Amino acid sequence: MSTPHNEANVGDIAKTVIMPGDPLRAKYIAENFLEDYRLVNNVRGALAYTGKYKGKEVTVMASGMGIPSMGIYCYELYKFYDVQNIIRIGSCGGYLPELKLFDIILSKRVFSESNFALTLNNEDTHVAYASEKLNDCIYNTALENNVHIVVGDTICTECFDVYMTDKSQFMSRIPDDFKPCGAEMEAFALFYVAKLLGKDAACLMSVVDSDFVKEVATADEREKGLNNMIKLALDSFLNLE
Repeated sequence: MSTPHNEANVGDIAKTVIMPGDPLRAKYIAENFLEDYRLVNNVRGALAYTGKYKGKEVTVMASGMGIPSMGIYCYELYKFYDVQNIIRIGSCGGYLPELKLFDIILSKRVFSESNFALTLNNEDTHVAYASEKLNDCIYNTALENNVHIVVGDTICTECFDVYMTDKSQFMSRIPDDFKPCGAEMEAFALFYVAKLLGKDAACLMSVVDSDFVKEVATADEREKGLNNMIKLALDSFLNLE
Protein backbone atom coordinates (compact mmCIF):
# COMPACT_ATOMS: atom_id res chain seq x y z
CA MET A 1 0.00 0.00 0.00
CA SER A 2 1.15 3.54 -0.73
CA THR A 3 -0.31 7.02 -0.18
CA PRO A 4 -0.38 10.08 -2.43
CA HIS A 5 2.76 11.27 -0.62
CA ASN A 6 4.64 8.03 0.07
CA GLU A 7 5.40 5.22 -2.39
CA ALA A 8 6.71 2.82 0.26
CA ASN A 9 4.89 -0.45 0.78
CA VAL A 10 3.72 -1.57 4.20
CA GLY A 11 6.70 -3.30 5.74
CA ASP A 12 9.20 -0.99 4.05
CA ILE A 13 9.13 1.42 6.99
CA ALA A 14 10.32 0.51 10.47
CA LYS A 15 8.36 0.94 13.71
CA THR A 16 10.61 3.87 14.64
CA VAL A 17 11.27 6.78 12.30
CA ILE A 18 13.97 9.40 12.79
CA MET A 19 12.60 12.50 11.08
CA PRO A 20 14.69 15.49 10.00
CA GLY A 21 13.06 18.24 8.01
CA ASP A 22 15.64 18.38 5.24
CA PRO A 23 15.69 15.52 2.68
CA LEU A 24 19.45 15.97 2.28
CA ARG A 25 19.86 15.46 6.00
CA ALA A 26 17.92 12.21 5.73
CA LYS A 27 20.28 11.15 2.95
CA TYR A 28 23.30 12.19 5.02
CA ILE A 29 22.11 10.13 8.00
CA ALA A 30 21.51 7.05 5.87
CA GLU A 31 24.91 7.29 4.21
CA ASN A 32 26.87 7.99 7.38
CA PHE A 33 25.04 6.12 10.15
CA LEU A 34 23.04 3.24 8.67
CA GLU A 35 24.01 -0.13 7.25
CA ASP A 36 22.23 -2.00 4.46
CA TYR A 37 19.99 1.00 3.84
CA ARG A 38 17.65 1.35 0.89
CA LEU A 39 15.59 4.20 -0.50
CA VAL A 40 11.90 3.50 0.16
CA ASN A 41 10.35 6.84 -0.80
CA ASN A 42 11.21 9.64 -3.21
CA VAL A 43 7.77 11.15 -3.86
CA ARG A 44 8.08 14.97 -3.90
CA GLY A 45 11.70 14.51 -2.86
CA ALA A 46 10.71 13.53 0.70
CA LEU A 47 13.51 11.01 0.91
CA ALA A 48 13.01 8.01 3.19
CA TYR A 49 15.58 5.32 3.86
CA THR A 50 15.24 2.12 5.84
CA GLY A 51 18.33 0.39 7.13
CA LYS A 52 19.98 -0.87 10.28
CA TYR A 53 21.68 1.03 13.07
CA LYS A 54 23.88 -1.28 15.14
CA GLY A 55 21.79 -4.21 13.88
CA LYS A 56 18.32 -2.77 14.56
CA GLU A 57 15.99 -1.65 11.78
CA VAL A 58 15.10 2.03 11.62
CA THR A 59 13.75 4.44 9.02
CA VAL A 60 14.97 7.97 8.39
CA MET A 61 12.51 10.18 6.53
CA ALA A 62 12.28 13.90 5.75
CA SER A 63 9.22 15.82 6.91
CA GLY A 64 9.74 19.01 4.92
CA MET A 65 9.28 22.42 6.51
CA GLY A 66 6.33 23.60 8.54
CA ILE A 67 3.28 22.26 10.36
CA PRO A 68 1.26 21.26 7.25
CA SER A 69 4.08 19.18 5.76
CA MET A 70 4.87 17.45 9.05
CA GLY A 71 1.17 16.90 9.64
CA ILE A 72 0.77 14.98 6.39
CA TYR A 73 3.86 12.79 6.71
CA CYS A 74 3.54 11.87 10.38
CA TYR A 75 -0.19 11.15 10.05
CA GLU A 76 0.42 8.76 7.18
CA LEU A 77 3.35 7.07 8.91
CA TYR A 78 1.32 6.46 12.06
CA LYS A 79 -2.00 5.65 10.38
CA PHE A 80 -1.05 3.67 7.28
CA TYR A 81 2.45 2.32 7.99
CA ASP A 82 1.91 1.34 11.63
CA VAL A 83 4.83 3.43 12.86
CA GLN A 84 4.87 3.65 16.67
CA ASN A 85 7.65 6.17 17.37
CA ILE A 86 8.77 9.29 15.55
CA ILE A 87 11.76 11.24 16.83
CA ARG A 88 11.99 14.57 15.07
CA ILE A 89 15.51 15.94 14.77
CA GLY A 90 15.85 19.46 13.52
CA SER A 91 17.31 22.90 13.86
CA CYS A 92 15.91 25.66 16.04
CA GLY A 93 16.41 29.18 17.23
CA GLY A 94 17.76 29.48 20.76
CA TYR A 95 15.74 31.58 23.21
CA LEU A 96 17.99 31.39 26.26
CA PRO A 97 21.20 33.44 26.63
CA GLU A 98 23.17 30.47 27.92
CA LEU A 99 22.56 28.39 24.78
CA LYS A 100 25.39 28.06 22.27
CA LEU A 101 25.29 27.00 18.63
CA PHE A 102 24.56 23.26 18.28
CA ASP A 103 23.42 22.86 21.89
CA ILE A 104 20.67 20.22 21.99
CA ILE A 105 17.12 20.87 23.19
CA LEU A 106 14.53 18.21 24.01
CA SER A 107 11.00 19.59 23.85
CA LYS A 108 8.69 18.71 26.73
CA ARG A 109 5.68 20.62 25.43
CA VAL A 110 5.10 23.03 22.59
CA PHE A 111 2.93 26.10 22.05
CA SER A 112 1.68 27.20 18.64
CA GLU A 113 -0.79 29.80 17.41
CA SER A 114 -1.67 27.42 14.57
CA ASN A 115 -5.25 26.21 14.05
CA PHE A 116 -3.93 22.80 12.99
CA ALA A 117 -5.74 20.95 15.80
CA LEU A 118 -8.99 22.83 15.15
CA THR A 119 -8.93 22.07 11.44
CA LEU A 120 -7.87 18.43 11.79
CA ASN A 121 -9.89 17.41 14.82
CA ASN A 122 -12.23 20.29 15.79
CA GLU A 123 -10.24 20.88 18.96
CA ASP A 124 -9.28 24.46 19.71
CA THR A 125 -6.00 23.82 21.46
CA HIS A 126 -2.57 25.36 21.07
CA VAL A 127 -0.42 23.26 23.41
CA ALA A 128 0.80 19.74 22.64
CA TYR A 129 2.98 17.39 24.66
CA ALA A 130 5.81 15.03 23.80
CA SER A 131 5.60 11.36 24.72
CA GLU A 132 6.86 10.83 28.25
CA LYS A 133 8.10 7.37 27.28
CA LEU A 134 10.21 8.67 24.41
CA ASN A 135 11.46 11.70 26.32
CA ASP A 136 12.51 9.56 29.28
CA CYS A 137 14.36 7.22 26.93
CA ILE A 138 16.15 10.10 25.20
CA TYR A 139 17.02 11.81 28.49
CA ASN A 140 18.42 8.60 30.02
CA THR A 141 20.38 7.84 26.85
CA ALA A 142 21.89 11.32 26.98
CA LEU A 143 22.94 10.74 30.59
CA GLU A 144 24.48 7.37 29.73
CA ASN A 145 26.49 8.90 26.90
CA ASN A 146 27.44 12.12 28.71
CA VAL A 147 25.58 14.27 26.18
CA HIS A 148 24.34 17.57 27.56
CA ILE A 149 20.74 18.43 26.64
CA VAL A 150 18.30 21.11 27.74
CA VAL A 151 14.75 19.90 28.45
CA GLY A 152 12.00 22.48 28.34
CA ASP A 153 9.16 24.31 26.63
CA THR A 154 9.44 25.21 22.96
CA ILE A 155 7.34 27.15 20.50
CA CYS A 156 6.26 26.13 17.02
CA THR A 157 5.68 28.96 14.57
CA GLU A 158 4.03 29.12 11.15
CA CYS A 159 6.67 31.49 9.84
CA PHE A 160 10.42 31.68 10.30
CA ASP A 161 10.73 33.70 13.49
CA VAL A 162 13.74 35.63 12.18
CA TYR A 163 11.41 37.21 9.61
CA MET A 164 8.78 38.37 12.13
CA THR A 165 8.18 42.11 11.87
CA ASP A 166 7.86 42.38 15.66
CA LYS A 167 8.82 39.26 17.60
CA SER A 168 8.03 40.95 20.90
CA GLN A 169 4.32 41.03 20.06
CA PHE A 170 4.36 37.32 19.31
CA MET A 171 6.20 36.62 22.54
CA SER A 172 3.60 38.60 24.49
CA ARG A 173 0.91 36.16 23.27
CA ILE A 174 2.70 33.08 24.63
CA PRO A 175 1.02 31.71 27.80
CA ASP A 176 2.51 33.08 31.01
CA ASP A 177 3.51 29.62 32.24
CA PHE A 178 5.51 28.95 29.07
CA LYS A 179 9.24 29.60 29.30
CA PRO A 180 10.47 28.77 25.78
CA CYS A 181 14.06 27.70 25.30
CA GLY A 182 13.76 27.37 21.52
CA ALA A 183 11.58 27.78 18.45
CA GLU A 184 11.01 25.58 15.40
CA MET A 185 8.19 24.92 12.92
CA GLU A 186 7.03 21.27 13.03
CA ALA A 187 6.72 19.81 16.54
CA PHE A 188 3.14 20.90 17.27
CA ALA A 189 1.75 18.87 14.38
CA LEU A 190 3.88 15.86 15.30
CA PHE A 191 2.91 15.88 18.98
CA TYR A 192 -0.77 16.49 18.29
CA VAL A 193 -1.11 13.77 15.63
CA ALA A 194 0.75 11.29 17.84
CA LYS A 195 -1.68 11.89 20.69
CA LEU A 196 -4.69 11.72 18.34
CA LEU A 197 -3.61 8.33 16.99
CA GLY A 198 -2.26 6.85 20.22
CA LYS A 199 1.38 6.92 19.14
CA ASP A 200 4.64 8.32 20.54
CA ALA A 201 6.58 11.40 19.43
CA ALA A 202 9.59 13.38 20.56
CA CYS A 203 11.50 16.37 19.22
CA LEU A 204 15.23 16.95 19.49
CA MET A 205 16.63 20.25 18.19
CA SER A 206 20.05 21.76 17.72
CA VAL A 207 20.46 25.50 18.08
CA VAL A 208 21.55 27.08 14.79
CA ASP A 209 20.75 30.73 15.49
CA SER A 210 20.01 32.94 18.48
CA ASP A 211 19.50 36.57 19.36
CA PHE A 212 22.22 36.04 21.96
CA VAL A 213 24.83 34.61 19.56
CA LYS A 214 26.43 36.63 16.76
CA GLU A 215 27.32 33.60 14.64
CA VAL A 216 24.71 31.89 12.47
CA ALA A 217 25.17 28.32 11.26
CA THR A 218 25.64 27.98 7.51
CA ALA A 219 23.49 25.68 5.37
CA ASP A 220 26.35 23.18 5.20
CA GLU A 221 26.78 23.25 8.99
CA ARG A 222 23.05 22.74 9.45
CA GLU A 223 23.21 19.69 7.19
CA LYS A 224 26.36 18.06 8.51
CA GLY A 225 27.21 19.69 11.83
CA LEU A 226 24.43 18.12 13.86
CA ASN A 227 26.01 14.72 14.42
CA ASN A 228 25.71 14.76 18.22
CA MET A 229 21.94 15.17 17.98
CA ILE A 230 21.64 12.57 15.23
CA LYS A 231 23.64 10.02 17.20
CA LEU A 232 21.63 10.74 20.36
CA ALA A 233 18.38 10.06 18.49
CA LEU A 234 19.70 6.82 17.03
CA ASP A 235 21.19 5.60 20.32
CA SER A 236 17.91 6.41 22.05
CA PHE A 237 16.02 4.34 19.50
CA LEU A 238 18.23 1.38 20.41
CA ASN A 239 17.02 1.66 24.01
CA LEU A 240 13.33 1.55 23.11
CA GLU A 241 11.54 -1.65 24.05
